[in-house]
Amino acid sequence: MTYSEQMVDQLEAGKLKEAQNSFKLALINDDDDMLFSLAEELYALGFLQQARTIYLKLLDRYPDEDELKTSLATIAIDEGHNDEALSYLAQIKPDSPAYVQALLVAADLYQTEEEFEVTEGKLKEAYSIAPNEPAVEFALGEFYFMVAQYADAIQYYFQLIKNGYTDFAKVDIAGRLGICYAQSGQFKKALGYFKQVKPEYQTSDVRFQKGLTQLQLGDNDEAITTLEDLINDDDQYASAYPELAKAYEKENKYQQALRVVQEGLGVDQYNEYLYSLAAEITSHLGNQKLMKKYLVKAHELAPDNMTITLQYSNFLLHQHDDAANIELLRPLVKEDETDPQLYWNLARSYQRTDQLDLAGKYYEAALPAYSENPTFLKELINYYREAGETDKLMDELEHYLRLVPTDMEMQDLYDQYEDYK
Repeated sequence: MTYSEQMVDQLEAGKLKEAQNSFKLALINDDDDMLFSLAEELYALGFLQQARTIYLKLLDRYPDEDELKTSLATIAIDEGHNDEALSYLAQIKPDSPAYVQALLVAADLYQTEEEFEVTEGKLKEAYSIAPNEPAVEFALGEFYFMVAQYADAIQYYFQLIKNGYTDFAKVDIAGRLGICYAQSGQFKKALGYFKQVKPEYQTSDVRFQKGLTQLQLGDNDEAITTLEDLINDDDQYASAYPELAKAYEKENKYQQALRVVQEGLGVDQYNEYLYSLAAEITSHLGNQKLMKKYLVKAHELAPDNMTITLQYSNFLLHQHDDAANIELLRPLVKEDETDPQLYWNLARSYQRTDQLDLAGKYYEAALPAYSENPTFLKELINYYREAGETDKLMDELEHYLRLVPTDMEMQDLYDQYEDYK
């Protein structure tokens, strides 16, 4: 047994002191091919400095061996020494057999620096030289996957599948294609690929994406099975809980949905979305006290979340707690970019508390956004009627009746005021 082989065995056995001694002896006694293999093994095991030592020793003997330079550049990138990596890569010319590999390493470097245009350029250059090289196809697929250009990623992953690569670099290609198709809205294709993922690659992420895809396809029962199984195996996978709850909710199984959300809150007690979802589900169960508890907590956790604020405001309106609704919304309408729904909700509460001037101010602030909304217009007409603003009332009645000419109640109201005039 060579010292290199002995060192690998010792590392795998956790005998680090003995391995260090074998490393020193390997550098002195083992031949260059064995040392190169040892460097590859050490890099894979995460012993970067030892791998670097071997590569430098070999480069000193073989200064024209560009593969060693790409290996040293890769280690430099891993250690955050990008300038050193670029120095090695600059020495590799386009006529070198290692040039394509150098382009891939350079692409990796620029990706770490978030220079994505340069990354793409390096990868495309590599593809133009070696269009059938699986490492290049995989690198392009992974790049486009990372920047969420899923349609571009699909063609490169598909080439790998076509050439017989069901996985590459410990990544399952079917799983990647499933996610890409799902993100592109092609859910049937996505589900087909998710079903092809090998058992050893059935990660929590893949199973979660499969469950989401089943939900998108309306396969609620299958989604429930997928997500329940995921949670049983990985109960800390927080993202699965709200999606499973929504699957139960779609099946009108509100008790099960609430149970799942409550379990999710046990995993992620600071997730405002879970509290908001719990309130929505509780509304179906008629438990107003519990619904308010969830909404208050959601709003406490995310006071700037407009969706949650409106959900809470709608609840307060439904409960006729106008004082609380005014207190909630009044500070927000001072902002220039207020959601018009806030104006409408605030106007309702001011009208119901007989603060008609303020009600009119906020109804009219909401009007541009809801000028074609019959429900809003009907409330506005009711306000103008209560406030005695006949001219505005008639204008909006005419507008409303153009939108809903079959509303006989409003037609009668219009006729009454027309007769009065």
